Amino acid sequence: MASTGRAAVFDVDGTLVDTNHLHVVAWWEAFRQAGHEVPMHAIHRAVGLPSTDLVAHLLGDDRDTDQDADISAGHKALYGQYFDRLPPLPEAGTLLRRLHGDGWTVVLATSAGGAELSALRRAIDADEAIAAMAGADDVEEGKPAPEPVEHALELVGVPAERAVFVGDTVWDMQAGRRAGVRCVGVLCGGIPRADLEESGADAVYADPAHLLSALGEGALA
Repeated sequence: MASTGRAAVFDVDGTLVDTNHLHVVAWWEAFRQAGHEVPMHAIHRAVGLPSTDLVAHLLGDDRDTDQDADISAGHKALYGQYFDRLPPLPEAGTLLRRLHGDGWTVVLATSAGGAELSALRRAIDADEAIAAMAGADDVEEGKPAPEPVEHALELVGVPAERAVFVGDTVWDMQAGRRAGVRCVGVLCGGIPRADLEESGADAVYADPAHLLSALGEGALA
């Protein structure tokens, strides 16, 4: 399906829904249950990586990889307790509906899948504005590989030069840059502006509400 339009691709966790610190606590407890004391600040900076990559990033290549599946399953179960009350970030749904109304094709690119993705969509509450989703189950390699962003654009037939990717982590910015799209960072995931800019952000905003208020300028003009 070819399109002459523009695509706005969005990460979800920490970008549209205020979940990064819930992920940190769930991962911290999952590591603790497996006998690993991992500092929360280190976990926070790894959020946004696919589960297996996150475990490898934090425990190193010399870890007992037999534990990986149990640690990931522990995180999944602990995080699942929040599914009925995931908090959207300010104006997240309004931003997506506004972009849709302005002629943008809105796509989600996330490492979430299944029930977690459903819970995130309920939190955003803008299904009518979302044209497609590229979830964890749709790609072989997650961010910072470009595949999630590339797959999102394939789904809607928009070329990279007519797309913008909005995310909150250095992994998002690296993935977007490698996919050849303009990258917009948001600070609401807790990653510093300098880190986002260094990783490829062309512009940085506080949160979806700030991005909404600035739509007439910059990357999403």
